[in-house]
Amino acid sequence: MIEIYKKLLDTLGHQCWWPADTPFEVVVGAVLTQQTKWENVEKAIGNLKERGLMEPETLSKADIPELEGLVRCTGFYRQKAKRVKNISAFFHNNPDILGLPDDELRDWLLSLDGIGEETADSIVLYAADKPKFVIDAYTKRMCGCLGIDGNYGKLQSVFEGSLPHDVPLYKEFHALIVEYGKQFCGKKRCGECIL
Repeated sequence: MIEIYKKLLDTLGHQCWWPADTPFEVVVGAVLTQQTKWENVEKAIGNLKERGLMEPETLSKADIPELEGLVRCTGFYRQKAKRVKNISAFFHNNPDILGLPDDELRDWLLSLDGIGEETADSIVLYAADKPKFVIDAYTKRMCGCLGIDGNYGKLQSVFEGSLPHDVPLYKEFHALIVEYGKQFCGKKRCGECIL
């Protein structure tokens, strides 16, 4: 896997992903980015910030209709408004949750409504700064093209088993895969693939 990382880094350069103001902003972004483009999430986060709702306590007390309007641009806004409100209440009631060991934190996150493996691992990696490799649609597609098959857990084991457990490396590699996927896989530029 490290050879793939190096090829992607040489081709695309450093991505410096997820420049959030706070870890909680990463949590909210991870929920809102489900089934939408990041540009839409940035707009929704901007809306929440303008209303002073980017803290667990204030966001957990916001009215659902107001939240729906603020996150409407991300799609599935009714579901996402409820999920963001619920996860905000959870973080407000458990302010030290990001300090838990990665597997324990992941288990807590997976117990929350609307938080699946990819979202949980994004929070563990990008908000808690713990080594958990995120497997998304681009990663699955890239692995499939390379002849590496498996479910989420198996693919995650392939990455985590072949790379040093290094948070900056995991963040950069995941960002590189997503950017490469957008530029090549998403545009069906398979004939130009460097992998």
